[in-house]
Amino acid sequence: MTWRWPTPSGLPPLPLVGGALALLAALALTAPIVEVDFVRLIGSVGRMIDFAGQMFVAPDWAYVPQLLDKMLETIEMTVLGTAIAIVVSLPLGVLAASNATPHPAVYRVTRDLLSLMRALPELVWALVFVSAVGLGPLPGVMALAFVTVGFMGKFFAEAIEVVDNKAVEGVRAHGAGWLQVRLFAMLPQALPDFVGTVMYILDHNLRAAAILGLVGAGGIGYDLVMSMRLFQYERLLLIALSIYLVVTLLDRLSDQLRSRIIHGRRV
Repeated sequence: MTWRWPTPSGLPPLPLVGGALALLAALALTAPIVEVDFVRLIGSVGRMIDFAGQMFVAPDWAYVPQLLDKMLETIEMTVLGTAIAIVVSLPLGVLAASNATPHPAVYRVTRDLLSLMRALPELVWALVFVSAVGLGPLPGVMALAFVTVGFMGKFFAEAIEVVDNKAVEGVRAHGAGWLQVRLFAMLPQALPDFVGTVMYILDHNLRAAAILGLVGAGGIGYDLVMSMRLFQYERLLLIALSIYLVVTLLDRLSDQLRSRIIHGRRV
């Protein structure tokens, strides 16, 4: 029995089909636990359209200066938290990669540490840091950096684990030491994945930073929530558009960087 596809007959392998059907059946049986009700969903379409229709109002242009200040603070929190996480995650990623770690015990301890750091969402850690250092953007930056290390370290480790071993053996054959092999054979091969991961994390952290203001950790989150609660759709529209524009710019930047690193040219 094979799990590989394509099979000699060209059809999907039976274990894969059976597993997919079993998974669908389990999801259908457990859907009531999370109150998934298709009749209820269909009945709510009209209310969702009504809500979306309320967004098409004249923007509150007088709010733009305050919006720019808050977005700048949110972007600063995002970039700073991600930069701190990159510095911490790179060595942890090497230690957590099975083909780069100096010892299996170090691999296991580092993996468990990364799991612990990403076990709770940014909002929970923001509450912890707000209670420790007070209100403001600082606890937001700390929360973003802490959780991001957990994710980024794991992504970095998995990117290192799939590098081509031929290049590693080639560098090692020239008498390179432990650190030189990781710096000049493993990390250059994993660099495109690193860049893609960093840009994805930036995208994720921007959206995470946008809600940390809910617990007093700075950013645009407080304005976003208050605009929804007070039905200030003229402000909500501007906030949503500004977040969309920044996320789109990050996506374009990611494409350019990856293309330059992989192909040495612009897309």
